[in-house]
Amino acid sequence: MKYLAQRSLRYWFAWLLLFYGVWLFIVLQGNNLALALEHWSMALAMAIGSYAAGSTPMGGGTVGFPVLVLLFDMPASLGRDFSFAVQSIGMVSASLFILGRRQALAWSMLRGALLGSLLAIPAGILLFAPLIAELWVKLSFAVLWGSFGIFHLYRLTEITDCAHKGDPQCPTDFRVGLLLGAFAGFCVVSVTGVGVDMLVYAALVLLSRVDLKVAIPTSVVIMAFCSVLGVLVKSLAGDWQPGVFGNWLAAAPVVALGAPLGVFVVSLLGRKPTLLIVALLCVVQLVWTCVSERQALGGIGGPLVLSALVLCLLGFEWLRALGLRRERRRGEHLQQTDVLRSNRDGKAVAGDMVMAQGVE
Repeated sequence: MKYLAQRSLRYWFAWLLLFYGVWLFIVLQGNNLALALEHWSMALAMAIGSYAAGSTPMGGGTVGFPVLVLLFDMPASLGRDFSFAVQSIGMVSASLFILGRRQALAWSMLRGALLGSLLAIPAGILLFAPLIAELWVKLSFAVLWGSFGIFHLYRLTEITDCAHKGDPQCPTDFRVGLLLGAFAGFCVVSVTGVGVDMLVYAALVLLSRVDLKVAIPTSVVIMAFCSVLGVLVKSLAGDWQPGVFGNWLAAAPVVALGAPLGVFVVSLLGRKPTLLIVALLCVVQLVWTCVSERQALGGIGGPLVLSALVLCLLGFEWLRALGLRRERRRGEHLQQTDVLRSNRDGKAVAGDMVMAQGVE
């Protein structure tokens, strides 16, 4: 088994050689070394972001977006495009590493989410995202991830205690994944560059009660797919924001190794400390966004953000309630199956005894 895993990792090593070869060619052939060094701060930020991307359900763009938009005061559309670009390297690298190590994935929900995203993301990028103002892009990101962070802070123990491995042929999980992939792809990923990973992860741990060792790698794979799809759509449309290339050039060689490193390290140390830190960062960026945009929001800003936050938290709690009921039904079904099996085994033993007595 160890030999098979090592053999499968050859594809990941081949990917690294291909990527670094192409990156080096771009830097040397285009005289872009100075441009990459100019954006060294983004490389530093994404060293942390890529680790979080591989070890949590939060893509590298979860760090890249607020760093560009809040810290460097760049347009939200630049943060979105950079998220697509950098995750197409980091999350793809982490996904190949996950597949090479043969880690378990929630295939039913993953297949549904892949199909839903494939249909929805191009339409969202071309038709929906241009209609959303920069301010609302910032707020959408801040509220969605802020609510996710808050939910983890008070439900972290329960989330980390989930132990179900997932049903690879579950039709309900497939339908849920299809719906989430379509909704997140059109309304969230197309606007912020991230989001489908978090929603799929939330459905897996809250609704399906799936173990984090399965849920988080699944969220990494779906975000990798969505990022590559986003890059393809943006490239075909010729609609990249200025500044993406320089930031990508600096950050890409870092995330290619950082995200797989997160996958590996967290398998040794556990996910709880990392999830706690990232949840706190999500809350911090929410507060930061509200403070920095208070003038633009005016008097209705506070109540509006609070209402959206409560709505997101209620959505998470609703999923949790459905998941608890589903878990109880699964437990009752297993209990009934055990009783039937035990009765059948008991009858079989009694029959064997009767036959043995007859022989005597």
